[in-house]
Amino acid sequence: MDKSKYKPRLVDKKVDEYLAAFGAVCIEGPKWCGKTWTAAYHSKSEIYIGDPANNFQNRQLAELSPELVLDGQVPRLIDEWQEVPPLWDAVRYRVDQTTERGQFILTGSATPNHKGILHSGAGRIARLRMRPMSLYESGDSSGKVSLLDICSGHARPCMTGEVDLRQLIELIIRGGWPGSLGLPVNQAALLPGEYLNAVIDDDVYRMDGVKRDTTKMRQLLRSLARNESTTATNKTLVRDIKAVDDEDIDSDTVAAYLDVFKRLFLTENQAPFSSGMRSSVRIKQAEKRHFSDPSLACALLKATPQSLLGNLETLGFLFEALCERDLRIYAESFGGELYHYQDYRGREIDAVIELPDGRWCAFEIKLGANQIDDAAKNLVNIKREFEADPKGKAPDAMCVVCGMANAAYLRPDGVFVVPITALKD
Repeated sequence: MDKSKYKPRLVDKKVDEYLAAFGAVCIEGPKWCGKTWTAAYHSKSEIYIGDPANNFQNRQLAELSPELVLDGQVPRLIDEWQEVPPLWDAVRYRVDQTTERGQFILTGSATPNHKGILHSGAGRIARLRMRPMSLYESGDSSGKVSLLDICSGHARPCMTGEVDLRQLIELIIRGGWPGSLGLPVNQAALLPGEYLNAVIDDDVYRMDGVKRDTTKMRQLLRSLARNESTTATNKTLVRDIKAVDDEDIDSDTVAAYLDVFKRLFLTENQAPFSSGMRSSVRIKQAEKRHFSDPSLACALLKATPQSLLGNLETLGFLFEALCERDLRIYAESFGGELYHYQDYRGREIDAVIELPDGRWCAFEIKLGANQIDDAAKNLVNIKREFEADPKGKAPDAMCVVCGMANAAYLRPDGVFVVPITALKD
């Protein structure tokens, strides 16, 4: 690759840190999110297991003698290692033998079952999750406001510029796929659909050689798209499929297919948060459902800029998915983790970021500026209730992430407001 043309990613710093600490790093994530480019940027030699040249010669060589494909200048990239699962053990063994750091970078767009993998690789191979581009990485956020500064209470007010609703919609439909940057929205919208076709028609079977009902898998994907950014249960998904697609599917099949989607990095749900609060309030344990990129939900819903302008409720859920994708990427760059909060008293927080030291910050996500007051009021009320609870732990920062605002500012009630198009890590 021409490294001078590489577009920097927030995960670059983590790759360097992990290479300095571990013998090997495995970069995992959805297809087409940029894993190979990032791994190649940090490597000095490479082998591509999925290369079709000479009748898939590299794959055949890896299957015959995995240790042979490890030879080369380090760090050595082994792309799509899951095509030949024994490569994992070969890498682990080589790392054990040499005890050197930063020897290999593996990339994978699917998590294989453990058949043929003898060792977890713990302590030798570090796993690093990569995602489609955030708005800051793709150049669609000015980056005037740092998420870390918000969480630390150091964010400063600034003018961020006008935001066009149609532009926001196009960013949601386009998604964070590097291959879509610069394309007109009607062309960029084609990639997520083809991505889904490639995964369902090819990768699902190649992952473990098990044939599955692709029709039912597509029905489940459509149901997930209709329930994007909600805490819909598996039973809800079953009812939704029967009601909308008029098809019979059972809960066990739904659970099995959801596991497949997770292993293929199609989905990445938002876990419930409770550990840092130590409250006496009973917490709901439902995950908030997300695709790895909101453009996948748009493709399944056949969403267009015109249709989303006419359905603001759906647009709101998709905007929330966009924001939570970016919040996760930004937070993980400095060791934070993304959650959501729901309890049986009816209190909800769209996004919670837990910092490495145990502090946590509360975020509400609203598309329109007219929704900021209500969102801020909700955050303030929740903070007061936690402060009044002897076992509670109040958030250290409160923020409303919005779409249609032209400034980042601190409200008198202590809630910071920031447009998603001005945010960075």
